[in-house]
Amino acid sequence: MQPLLSANNVLFQRNGKAILDGVDIQIQRGEILTLIGPNGAGKTTLVRILLGLLSPDKGNIKRSKNLTIGYMPQKLSLDGSMPLTVDRFLALTGSKPAAIGEALARVDVPAIGRQLMSKLSGGELQRVMLARAIVRKPDLLVLDEPVQGVDITGQSKLYRLIGELRSELNCAVLMISHDLHLVMAQTDTVVCLNHHICCQGHPESISTDPAFLELFGQQTDTGVAVYTHHHDHQHDSGETRHPHQH
Repeated sequence: MQPLLSANNVLFQRNGKAILDGVDIQIQRGEILTLIGPNGAGKTTLVRILLGLLSPDKGNIKRSKNLTIGYMPQKLSLDGSMPLTVDRFLALTGSKPAAIGEALARVDVPAIGRQLMSKLSGGELQRVMLARAIVRKPDLLVLDEPVQGVDITGQSKLYRLIGELRSELNCAVLMISHDLHLVMAQTDTVVCLNHHICCQGHPESISTDPAFLELFGQQTDTGVAVYTHHHDHQHDSGETRHPHQH
């Protein structure tokens, strides 16, 4: 089966330093592929090359004919003083009101259209951005840190929704993430990037790969510790836990 999108031996340099070196990647229709790696590993650069927003110094990119892509960027820069409603923001894609309403309903925020973009919560904003990515029913969804600014419960709901959309649209999903423990459950293929591809495969095989553990062994531990940490403040009242307190 021909991949929807593939990159072969991609090299990308900035100021004489290789940000990507010899990267091969391919995405099949119906597949959820998650790109993980430390900050500065070249993940967003690779996605921008795959989308055609940057040109590699070496290597080639193949996209299937008439490939349509829905893109959800990591950050959205909007002027907070601009009175832009959700409906108007989504209309900038050239989509009709019926399609916009359908996309918002599908991401579980059907009544949000008249709200101002600047007044949305983190979770609402991510859902609106997802609606914008799916409004034209793309072949490939590219999601850069799609659960940023969303609480843990909201994150697992969003990942579940992304899995459902993959089936409904029969599209591929390319996701960038570093929320490893949640992502792993919703992914077919994991590609671990640190300027080059360290390892790739099914989540189960990746999580025990030495290259993965070297990069993420500590981070997965601290990631889990963060969740227990949220409760600490509830136990401190009236307790003298610290030896230096009198």
